[in-house]
Amino acid sequence: MNLASLSHELDKKNGTCRIVIETPKGRRNKFDYDPQLQAFTLGGLLPEGLSFPFDFGFVPSTKAEDGDPLDIMVLMDEPAHVGCVMDVRLIGVIEAQQTQDGRTTRNDRLIAVAVHSYNHQHLHSISDAQTPLVDQVAEFFVSYNKSRGKKFKVLGVHGPSRAIKHVLTASRTAKKGGE
Repeated sequence: MNLASLSHELDKKNGTCRIVIETPKGRRNKFDYDPQLQAFTLGGLLPEGLSFPFDFGFVPSTKAEDGDPLDIMVLMDEPAHVGCVMDVRLIGVIEAQQTQDGRTTRNDRLIAVAVHSYNHQHLHSISDAQTPLVDQVAEFFVSYNKSRGKKFKVLGVHGPSRAIKHVLTASRTAKKGGE
């Protein structure tokens, strides 16, 4: 089964959708889902001292401006496993641009809470999170991209309604492109 083409089951009313975890919280290994292989591959290794602060994955059946499915970071009590499919509640989006070799593209990051989370169930908008948490997540993406020879610039941080719009737009793009 091609996980990239799973239905994301977006519920616009409560902001929930289905996602796929590529890289668990606390890992230095960066895993990528390869739809051609229908398997997860090792996409890289983060430098010593840098690891994913939360689970990282993608929203299936979407295509973002960078040509990949929408990226998503999931706040959850314990790390999930590579390939775990779960339901999350969108709480916001970090809108950003990424530059590599003189080419700049949008590369936004959705932020969500696992539906089954106890520790983060009170978060319904990114504005409910403490400012240091949001700043640390944004700084992680800056450092992560720098380690890969890319520049990551945060353009803005927005709440769940904007995150839902990103999913809807990326869903339409994926349908047009035929995935």
